[in-house]
Amino acid sequence: MNWDEIDDVLLDMDGTLLDRHFDNFFFEEELPRRYAALHSLTFEESRDRLMAMYRSVEGELAWTDLHYWSQRVGIDVVAMTKDLDHMIGFLSGAEEFLRHLRELGKRVIIVTNAHESGVAIKVAKTGLDRHVDRIVNAFEVGYLKMRPEYWPRCQQLLGFDPARSFYMDDDEGCLVAAQQFGVAHLIHSAKSSSQLPPVPLSQFISVTGFASLINGRPVL
Repeated sequence: MNWDEIDDVLLDMDGTLLDRHFDNFFFEEELPRRYAALHSLTFEESRDRLMAMYRSVEGELAWTDLHYWSQRVGIDVVAMTKDLDHMIGFLSGAEEFLRHLRELGKRVIIVTNAHESGVAIKVAKTGLDRHVDRIVNAFEVGYLKMRPEYWPRCQQLLGFDPARSFYMDDDEGCLVAAQQFGVAHLIHSAKSSSQLPPVPLSQFISVTGFASLINGRPVL
């Protein structure tokens, strides 16, 4: 990494800076359990039904809209998030990486698909906002990051030069969309959850932590 070639650092939140274990547990285990109890279903029936619901709006803003899910499943998902906020935390090395970027004098912006209600809870728990210049949720832009429409609108909002920007995400679709828009420096976060093994990609440089980025030498 030649940080002299980079002005703006765009970072995903969940699975890149924050441990995706929280989100995986929330949507794949705890919400199915509560939905099963509400509708007298087995856990397996409940999870299958919820997974089908998730897939039905994947790629749309509703996919991450906590108020939408509260209405659709009949459970206060925002309150659930607050109840489980003890599980929210940084991935190992993330805070050190953010401090390093500050020392380099980069503009650091969180670009997240998460809904503002979830962002607010996670910021309150982690203090993430103190490490960055701005946090932009997808609802400000009008699209999720894997949509090609997202990136020109995001550029208009933030005023970054794609040729001098760095973007890191754990989602392949989001990286592909950024690449097609012309973002020059792309890194895949292969270790999105502390509880799961790394899942590297062949299309992008994948890292399993932040040490190599701080040292300037990403590793496959």
